[in-house]
Amino acid sequence: QVQLVESGGGLVQPGGSLRLSCAASGRTFSSYSMGWFRQAPGKEREFVAAISWSGGRTYYSDSVKGRFTISRDNAKNTVYLQMNSLKPEDTAVYYCAANRRITTVVASNYDYWGQGTQVTVSS
Repeated sequence: QVQLVESGGGLVQPGGSLRLSCAASGRTFSSYSMGWFRQAPGKEREFVAAISWSGGRTYYSDSVKGRFTISRDNAKNTVYLQMNSLKPEDTAVYYCAANRRITTVVASNYDYWGQGTQVTVSS
């Protein structure tokens, strides 16, 4: 079992940057594939980015590709989401998720979820 805690959200102006962190409990973090998802009010939860257990493979949604970067530090049990050139449409609650089977864009494949952190992009 792993517990996930996100941090780093907040209010930022369009064009600004934020870095989200997701700290994981447990000693087997390095065996988990990790993902970031987001959910805006009135919308379905959507995939943002994913990273393999080693960090060697990453995936991004088309809407964030080139602006967001997912990374991980297995020594610190933490996965990051660097968000640059933020747009108002990036406003959402951002969740990190973990699973031990597959690096995937599909939310239902993830077994563990954090509580989420709010990101608001507004002038």
